[in-house]
Order: sequence, then C-alpha cells, then structure tokens
Amino acid sequence: MAKTARSVTQRARIRRRIRGKVQGTAERPRLSVFRSNKYIYAQVIDDLNGRTLAQANSREADLSGDSKVETSKAVGQRLAERAKAAGIDAVVFDRGGYRYHGNVRALAEGAREGGLQF
Repeated sequence: MAKTARSVTQRARIRRRIRGKVQGTAERPRLSVFRSNKYIYAQVIDDLNGRTLAQANSREADLSGDSKVETSKAVGQRLAERAKAAGIDAVVFDRGGYRYHGNVRALAEGAREGGLQF
C-alpha cells in the first residue's frame, strides 16, 4: 500500500472532529464544502431542521473558469447570491476535513466577496 499525504480515513476523523464543534442553525447555518477531483460543491445547511437552504457547484454550465481555483471562487460567489436571496447573511464555515488551501480557500473568499460573513 502506497503512502499518501492524507488518507480517506484520516479525513473522516478530521471531519467528525470538525462536525462535533460546528453546527448550523436557522440564524447561522453551516456552509459545507465537498471537493472531488473534478468538481467542488457547497451547501448552506440548517442542521437543526435538516434542510439545505442554498447550494452551488462547479457542474453548473456557466461557472466553468480557466482553472479550478477560479471556478471555486465563482461557486462561492454564486452560493453567496443564493444565500442572500434566502435571507442568510452569516454562516459557519465547515471545510469538510480538507485543508483551508487552494479550492476550499477560493470558495470561502468568493463567498465572503459575495457578502456572506463567517
């Protein structure tokens, strides 16, 4: 078995630890990020009621950019627009066990530029 920088099980442990500390409410929902090798997905979730309030992803046709980082930033801005339309101004950021670096960071910066506070 080849050594990797971070295995899937390690990410799962990190994710559980983060989820124990971060919980979304109706007033301040959780902004959850999932990153695959090809796409990035983001949701604004009210954990108390178990509802997704807004979502955006890089699979939407008009969000393709020159690089994954630019696309991630556009996804963050689109998510912020949709969250603002749903009446959400502040969120709790859940990086999903990923490092706050690259695509995850670009998505967060795009959401901040769109007007979300976290």
